[in-house]
Amino acid sequence: MDDLDVVMAERRRLIALAYRMFGTLEEAEDAVQETYLRWYRLTEEERAAIGNPQGWLTRVASRICLDVLKSARARREQYVGEWLPEPVPAGLLGDGSALDPVDRVTLDDTVSTALLVVLDAMTPAERVAFVLHDVFALPFPEIAEIVGRSPAAVRQLATSARRRVADHRDIVARPGEHDAVVRAFVAAAAGGNLDALTALLDPSVTLYSDGGGVVSAARKPVVGPTRVARFLVGVLRKRSTWAVVERVTADGLGLTLTDNGEVRAVLNVRVVGGLVTDVWMVVNPGKLTGWR
Repeated sequence: MDDLDVVMAERRRLIALAYRMFGTLEEAEDAVQETYLRWYRLTEEERAAIGNPQGWLTRVASRICLDVLKSARARREQYVGEWLPEPVPAGLLGDGSALDPVDRVTLDDTVSTALLVVLDAMTPAERVAFVLHDVFALPFPEIAEIVGRSPAAVRQLATSARRRVADHRDIVARPGEHDAVVRAFVAAAAGGNLDALTALLDPSVTLYSDGGGVVSAARKPVVGPTRVARFLVGVLRKRSTWAVVERVTADGLGLTLTDNGEVRAVLNVRVVGGLVTDVWMVVNPGKLTGWR
C-alpha cells in the first residue's frame, strides 16, 4: 500500500473521531476535509519526512476539532431552537478496529445521543482528552501536544470526563429493559393512547426537538408526562400517513418517522428505572443524512 492509499484509508477513522468531537456528521466531514487539505499542501519533501502519516492526520484533525469546539458555544447561541447531536444508525461510526461484539457495543455507546449530550457539556479540552484517550487509545503525551498542556494535566482532564461519563452509564437501562420500554412507548404513541403513554413517562420527563429552524419543531423543551404525551400523539396524528419504524440506533432501539420511505425524523429515548426520562427528536433534515 503506497502513501496515498495509507492516507486515504484513514478517512473513515478520522470521520469517526471527529463525529465524537462534534456530534454532527457535517462538521466531522468539514474537519476531515481540512485535514486532507493541509496534508496535500505539504511539499513532497515534507510528506516524505513524516514517518507516521496516520499519526500526523490524527493530530492535525484533533487540533482542528479543538479549535472548532472552542468557538462552538458562540455558534450554538445562534442556533434556532434546541440543539441535539445528530443521530446515527448503530454501527455506522465504528473506527474499524473493534471485532469483538462487546467492543462493538462500547463503540456504539460513544456515539449515542445520551453520551454525546454529556460530552457536549464538557470543556473542549475535556472532550478531546476523553475521545482521544478512552475511545481511540492515544497516549497522554500525544494528547498533551495536541491540547497544549502537560501529560499530567491531560490525564486529569480525561479523569474528570470519565467521571461524568460513568455517572451517565450508571443510570442507563440495560438493552433488554430499554427495548421493552421503547416498544411499549411506540405502541402507545402510535395508537394515540395517552394514558398508556403517560404511564411510561417519568415525572420529570423532558422532550427535546431539534428542527434547526429549517422545519417545525418545539423551540423549547417540553416538560412533564402529560405535555410530552400530548405532544407526541399530536405529532403522529398530524402526520397520519407517516410510518413509525423501529430502528436500532446507537442509543439502543429507537424509531424513525418515514414518509414514502424517506426518514423525516429520528426519535431516541433514555430509560431509567423502567420509565422514559428523556426524549430526543431530531427533525432537522441536515442531521438525518446518515439515514438516507
